Amino acid sequence: MPSLLHLDSSANRSGESVSRQLTALFADTWRARHGSAGYRYRDLAADPVPPLGTAYCVLGRRLERHGLVPADQVATLVETPEEDREWALTRPLVAELLAADTLLIGAPMYNLSVPATLKAWLDRVTFPLADSLFRGTRVVVVTARGGTGSPDFHTPYLRAYFGKQGVAEQDLFLLGAELTIAELLPHLADLRPRAANSLAAARAEVAALLP
Repeated sequence: MPSLLHLDSSANRSGESVSRQLTALFADTWRARHGSAGYRYRDLAADPVPPLGTAYCVLGRRLERHGLVPADQVATLVETPEEDREWALTRPLVAELLAADTLLIGAPMYNLSVPATLKAWLDRVTFPLADSLFRGTRVVVVTARGGTGSPDFHTPYLRAYFGKQGVAEQDLFLLGAELTIAELLPHLADLRPRAANSLAAARAEVAALLP
């Protein structure tokens, strides 16, 4: 059965969020084709992943020193209540990722990077395990950038991150819309046609990626 893990990270949980609009288009069409049984949704803004604690680092270093194990064996190496808590926060995220053959992420650009909510999720699932969490996974990242003149750091970062995690180049898709705040700001009024074209192109790309 096909399986989809859908993550949204935009702090704007209203209908105005372009990244949420685009991920919803993908997810709704996916469920229409495959049903809801294999679908899992996590809103990282509504239910933030806690930042890493010291015990997470200590447990991870222990595994790196003594040999990596599969996710289902990590609990046997936990030595303190703090480590148990960190693994309890991490284990469900790892399980969701292991179960997904497609990962869909909404990733708007905030201050030249990804939202802190998404970074916290990436940090936590990047735990040293013998399991290959991303290898063989199809990853679709939907970006959204608001204005003009800002360098694009977050798309190269995400491409580098997933590449390092073993996502094959042919399985990684980064697409998105530009100038998403042009409709709101009077001084960007002349860019609104470009913004509309960018959003339309992004919608078409999303539709083209659906299996």
